[in-house]
Amino acid sequence: MRVAVIGGGPGGLYAAALLKRLDPTREITVWERNAPDDTFGFGVVLSDETLGGIEHADPEVYRALQEEFVRWDDIDIVHRGRTLTSGGHGFAALGRRRLLGILHRRCRALGIDLRFRAEAPPAAELARTHDLVIAADGVHSTTRTAHAAAFGPRLTTHRCRYIWLAADFAFDAFRFEIAETEHGVVQLHAYPFSRDASTVIVEMREEVWRAAGLDRADEGESAAWCAKTFAEALGGRPLRSNNSAWTAFRTVVNARWSHGTTVLLGDAAHTAHFSIGSGTKLAVEDALALAACLQEQPDTASALAAYEEERRPVVASTQRAARASLEWFEELATYLDQPPYQFACNLLTRSRRVTHGNLRLRDRRFTTAVEREYGCPEHTPPMFTPFRLRGLTLRNRVVVSPMDMYSAHDGVPGDFHLVHLGARALGGAGLIMTEMVCVSEQGRITPGCAGLYTPGQADAWRRVTDFVHDQSPGTALGVQLGHAGRKGSTKLMWQGIDQPLDDGNWPLVAASPLPYRPGSQRPQELTAAELAVLREQFTAAAARAARCGFDLLELHCAHGYLLSGFLSPLTNQRTDAYGGSLAGRLRFPLEVFDAVREAWPADRPMTVRISATDWADGGTTADDSLAIAAAFAEHGADAIDVSTGQVVSHERPDFGRSYQTPFADRIRNTLGIPVIAVGAISSWDDVNSLVLAGRADLCALARPHLYDPHWTLHAAAEQGYAGPGAPWPLPYQAGSRTPPTGRTDAPKPRLTLR
Repeated sequence: MRVAVIGGGPGGLYAAALLKRLDPTREITVWERNAPDDTFGFGVVLSDETLGGIEHADPEVYRALQEEFVRWDDIDIVHRGRTLTSGGHGFAALGRRRLLGILHRRCRALGIDLRFRAEAPPAAELARTHDLVIAADGVHSTTRTAHAAAFGPRLTTHRCRYIWLAADFAFDAFRFEIAETEHGVVQLHAYPFSRDASTVIVEMREEVWRAAGLDRADEGESAAWCAKTFAEALGGRPLRSNNSAWTAFRTVVNARWSHGTTVLLGDAAHTAHFSIGSGTKLAVEDALALAACLQEQPDTASALAAYEEERRPVVASTQRAARASLEWFEELATYLDQPPYQFACNLLTRSRRVTHGNLRLRDRRFTTAVEREYGCPEHTPPMFTPFRLRGLTLRNRVVVSPMDMYSAHDGVPGDFHLVHLGARALGGAGLIMTEMVCVSEQGRITPGCAGLYTPGQADAWRRVTDFVHDQSPGTALGVQLGHAGRKGSTKLMWQGIDQPLDDGNWPLVAASPLPYRPGSQRPQELTAAELAVLREQFTAAAARAARCGFDLLELHCAHGYLLSGFLSPLTNQRTDAYGGSLAGRLRFPLEVFDAVREAWPADRPMTVRISATDWADGGTTADDSLAIAAAFAEHGADAIDVSTGQVVSHERPDFGRSYQTPFADRIRNTLGIPVIAVGAISSWDDVNSLVLAGRADLCALARPHLYDPHWTLHAAAEQGYAGPGAPWPLPYQAGSRTPPTGRTDAPKPRLTLR
């Protein structure tokens, strides 16, 4: 087998070494355009997980790495003159040049042909003479560019500029430091990679970089500016560069990783922001997986398919974490006024991979200090601290998110709703939300949707609120009012979500006459007179909700329903006062909000659910969501419930754990408005992390409460909490301890006989 490797970075070299070690008959050539000692950047960080894979695959390389590594446990966070230290993190790093030297020696010992200062022939040419071509040619991969139609690359350039430098001394911890300069916020990321040297990365927003004149500075001037800015951290010592240049980070994603017998590896296939230290780690893990798949599969095509299938979900997860981290640093200025420990906790948990629970395991003293500053009573997890909205105090931070049940008859909630909502009220959450309750018959999504447009419906809802308040004192029950707009007159979810009814359709109305998806019914554009009627329908429903005894009212302005349809430029194409600019698109939702707020009791809170992005080109953006949230807050909204998407059928959401929470975070910390975070929040550890870091005030969970109606009580039990934030109903108290699952007191073996 003849193998060509384009690019002599760690990923390409390690792939070559593994393939040769597994089969010495392979003829492997590595092309590297630079000299052996040329390298860009300074230190490389590898995780214990990656090192374990190296140890298993090539003990000789592992032993060489072990001799070079420097290890440390602490992270120092320096902000406004105060240094906070969190321990137990476990890093291992070495110089990039040292790493390359180890891999060069290993490749030569195995008989691999290393060609330095040599441009590789094009991949298409190599593919004619080799059985496998590994394109490890980096973020600017010429192979990926030459075969873009096959690989389907998507490159995203981000909003910060950064530069790699080095200091000739070793920091004693991983150091994050924030400088508030006359030009804006600048951050330093630094870590030791040898006993006498550290990597120093300086990063700032593009506009700060330009304001500081660094767009006109040469390499030496840039290093000097950074050294002066962080003189105290550096002890007045200079920074050195190595062909260092200011760069805007680019996220690389490819639709496919192989083309014939050519395969992408490392940064050529994917990138992850340096703030989670994963570029070299991912490349080395790619090499391990590729070598294993080539060994396990019967042919090259099967091996490349297996390699991509194995690595793609791991890489996607890492890229989600990396993007969350880089976006956190892009928005760093919004967090600077947080209390010191909360700021440090926020920084450490920014990628959503490190959580409150992780931090407690790593450094209980640090985490206890964060909790104490936050105001958690002793032995009280953050999620069980109370929160006040207007005249309502919630006993904990858990919300049962609105979930359509499609089980009403003629809009009347029945026994199913009583049991469904009653069970979750007994389950311990601070706030239970109804499904979207429709303000008119025409405003239903499906024939099974509940309403509040008749006295009979109000009487049925009163039965639910009475049960919750009588049987679960201290639990708040909220109603979400909405109108389906162009997404109405569809089948029940399990019969075909968003599919029009086969018969019995009712006419639809919307901001503009645009069907939701091909085959959907076309709505009629609402006239001024019809808008007035709709306002009255919302007002009447709100008045009924107040008489029913609901504790909180939420106005549904998300997910492409009627009011959301006014907000998005993709669904509102009106030319009157209710369309055009964002101010025009906000006009009708704000008129409805004002009318409902007037009808709703002054001491009871109102929230608004919004879609903070449409996940589609030309739609509502995260910046738009700030203006939308600010407008509702100015009109009296007590909190913003921040969801995303479902506005247009061609959306492309970036799904993942807690994937919508950054939008809530940005609104809260930019505008100072209380927020409810939603979107794949599934564990109590996530809730604790989001609340403690100041990214959200409340967390709404849907599917976990379908899986376990007593999710909140069980979260309390699992954390050993039995305080007022999660009281067990009196009839259930005997079940407040986790049931034993088997015998644990069996005698232990004392002798081993051979």
